[in-house]
Amino acid sequence: MARRGDDLREHILFAAKDVFLEMGFERTTMDAVASRAATSKRSLYAYFENKERLFLAVINLVRGLFLERLQRPRSLSEDPAEALTLFCGRYLDVLLYQSQVRMMRISTSEAERFPDQAAEYFDVLFTQVQQRISEYLREVFALSEKGSDNAAHTLLRDILHPKLIRALFGMEALAPRLSPDARTNPGNLKSIRDAVDRLLKSIRNITPEVPNRTHGIKPPRR
Repeated sequence: MARRGDDLREHILFAAKDVFLEMGFERTTMDAVASRAATSKRSLYAYFENKERLFLAVINLVRGLFLERLQRPRSLSEDPAEALTLFCGRYLDVLLYQSQVRMMRISTSEAERFPDQAAEYFDVLFTQVQQRISEYLREVFALSEKGSDNAAHTLLRDILHPKLIRALFGMEALAPRLSPDARTNPGNLKSIRDAVDRLLKSIRNITPEVPNRTHGIKPPRR
């Protein structure tokens, strides 16, 4: 049965995403996208008036997929140390697999052409991730908004450097596929656990009432 309506639009977007990833923005053509989607150019233009509109829609699709795959710390474990470790592990998996890194490179290269898109993409990949960590730290450890934001920023800095830069410059091996069942790459967890341990020690220094063992800590009642 031929695809129609929203189903066809979504099919075109996923096909276009693959073409943009393979060819980049400049070399991608509407002909190539129509061919990859096995649809007519007439149908393609019925949904997207030009390549620029199509590219922006693809980036919007990628942003949504990113947040959907990421989850939240509280859904991963009742133990704060484990919840943060698994969340950050999944974050690295989602951020640094092959297709995501390629899309980051394309988005960066087209930032002058699409500045709003670049800013929104940055917001999803980094700002909203920091917000999720910060919200969790406020809930579990009763930190101030400024304190939790600073702690979340520090944690992200520690887990992203230098992995992100190395990945963007082709110096890091990238997974060709993302695990559909959210299993975290064990290779990332050792360094992440170390970063989380450092963070929790710094929180205990600021908030002495936080126990040395974080297992089973529940969000404080207010």
